[in-house]
Amino acid sequence: MLDYALLSALAAVVRTGSFERAAEHLNVTPSAVSQRIKLLEERIGAVLVVRGQPCTATDAGQRLCQHVEQVALLESSLRRTLPGLQPESRPVTLRIAVNADSLATWFIPAMAQTTGFLFDLVIDDQDHSAEWLRRGEVLAAVTSHGKPIQGCDSYSLGNLRYLATASPAFVERWLPDGLSEHSAAHAPCLVFNRKDQLQALWLRRAFGADVVPPVHWLPSSQAFVDAALSGLGWGMNLEAMVQKHIRSGRLVALEPSDPLEVSLFWQQSRIVGPLLGDLTRAVVETARTMLSPMPT
Repeated sequence: MLDYALLSALAAVVRTGSFERAAEHLNVTPSAVSQRIKLLEERIGAVLVVRGQPCTATDAGQRLCQHVEQVALLESSLRRTLPGLQPESRPVTLRIAVNADSLATWFIPAMAQTTGFLFDLVIDDQDHSAEWLRRGEVLAAVTSHGKPIQGCDSYSLGNLRYLATASPAFVERWLPDGLSEHSAAHAPCLVFNRKDQLQALWLRRAFGADVVPPVHWLPSSQAFVDAALSGLGWGMNLEAMVQKHIRSGRLVALEPSDPLEVSLFWQQSRIVGPLLGDLTRAVVETARTMLSPMPT
């Protein structure tokens, strides 16, 4: 029989990243949290927490944390339907993986339509966010992978549209004769992080070859726009975030100006699917309102 007081201590350490913050969350001392983790590890017969800054879960610890989250969701559902049960002391926390550009544009309005939950968002590239779901570290994910992950349901959301944009001053300095394979190899480019392949995909589509430009690394959707406006570099900016700047002439779309589209899907654990019904409806409806439709 699992001891949920011990499991709650494990989940708090993993969620907050430290024994001290977990103690504050549980209203106990750090020593009490440490004793609970030690006792749980002795009972399970495995190390569950990698001590560090921050503390992280081992594979076994992550599986137990996922179990705790699922049980908390089930208990929350029961309390809503059985008024005789004691009200929960705090809302259930949902851990979800989402890409930064979705968070910057449409995902927060979807969150705002859902009550009764707290959110713990993991930010990762849409091509990699599904891995968090495969590992059981999140309950749901916004991802570019449409094929359902084992044990999950998948819902189509729509397309994020990106335009290669730069300031007129940048174009005048770096691309005075237009964009070519030679000029693209010398004009500074904006890249979100090492997982971001949008600029490389656009260049490959434009020239039919791999072009390697000098790179500014900027892990922020808004910083991408600000850097393009300042003339720091060119990058694949979200159409929704740069339309007004293109209309005002502060940014220009580089040729070929056809948008690069990224299809997004919502995947959620099937075990807790019915309990996330309101959130899933909000995510799907908001995305289909704010994103470009997928081709039929």
